[in-house]
Amino acid sequence: MRSSNPVFSRRGFSRDNGYAGFNAQPGAGGAAAVGTQANPYAGAGQQAPTNPYANNPYAQQGLQGAPPQAPVTTGRMTMDDVVMRTATTLGVLVVTAALAWALLPVDDANISKSYGIAIGAGLVAMVLGFVQAFKRKASPPLILTYAALEGVFLGVVSSVVDNRIASGAAMQAVLGTMAVFLGVLVAYKAGWIRVNRRFYGFVMAAALGFILLMAVNLLFAVFGGGDGLGFRSGGLGIMFGIIGILLGACFLALDFKQVEDGIAYGAPREEAWLAAFGLTMTLVWIYMEFLRLIAILQGND
Repeated sequence: MRSSNPVFSRRGFSRDNGYAGFNAQPGAGGAAAVGTQANPYAGAGQQAPTNPYANNPYAQQGLQGAPPQAPVTTGRMTMDDVVMRTATTLGVLVVTAALAWALLPVDDANISKSYGIAIGAGLVAMVLGFVQAFKRKASPPLILTYAALEGVFLGVVSSVVDNRIASGAAMQAVLGTMAVFLGVLVAYKAGWIRVNRRFYGFVMAAALGFILLMAVNLLFAVFGGGDGLGFRSGGLGIMFGIIGILLGACFLALDFKQVEDGIAYGAPREEAWLAAFGLTMTLVWIYMEFLRLIAILQGND
């Protein structure tokens, strides 16, 4: 399965090169019997899924009948690695967001300058995100720089919304994002969300349509003025805000599946940085959708 997140889609966090293997369970030892699992979606003549990390010497240590030369977790990505890298990336983002909030005022005299810095930081962060997404290996400095610049952008935007549109919106958006993350995590671990081929196809189609609509709305707003087609204001804005949050929740489920597969297949430890990068992008998406939704709801009061 290819993730909706471009970070994962090129990294092999999957059980084959297509959609197959979503619900196949690894054998004992994590990577054991990976190469022999049945493909629940494969038809006649299709190859069975293979381990995308078969060349990783540490991924071989869990194979049945092969005496391990070192602990099976040595050199392989673990959940602790993912948690620590994600905490580091989010920590950098939060620190720079707090600094931007404090050091870049959004009063009438300074808002244009602060907006300019925020937009510049956001554009550079977007470029760095694309660069990392298409790199073959994780680059921790690049990922942390992305997080720092994204934090500057979020800090200024959050300050504007919180101080000029909807008081308390930033904290509400943070709490909403945390609630969605925990809710999706619990639902995923409990098996209430099954990430399979149909789920992936639905999410990708919905995300593509959503992004295209928002791009068209932005173009109309830039060249025609006002709110464009109205997809980000009023009743339509509320509806699309809710849809954006739901899509973010679906992205989280896809990210959790990719991390789970990476750990099961013995992905190299440095892949944890890519997992952190992908999760950070998804959480930023959810936070921004909450911030927009709250601004619309309070702005209509």
